[in-house]
Amino acid sequence: MDVEPGGRGGRLREFLTPGRVVFAIAAVLTLVFVFENTRQTRIRLLVPEVTMPLWAALLTALVLGVAGGFYLGRRRPHRARRRAR
Repeated sequence: MDVEPGGRGGRLREFLTPGRVVFAIAAVLTLVFVFENTRQTRIRLLVPEVTMPLWAALLTALVLGVAGGFYLGRRRPHRARRRAR
């Protein structure tokens, strides 16, 4: 039984690109991580101490790290262009 390029199998292959498969796997692993780490944990923020779910604390650290990485990564090429002028 051959699958025609325009048939159902062709559409499925077009939909399931490697990027989408990796994203789906990452989404499932993230959900497993969240549901496994629901217990409360105490975190000291310089002076105050807060209690929050462990997954929320790790997610906050991840978001801050990614934002800092994007900020620093985007600033470098602009400086190099200014010096070249």
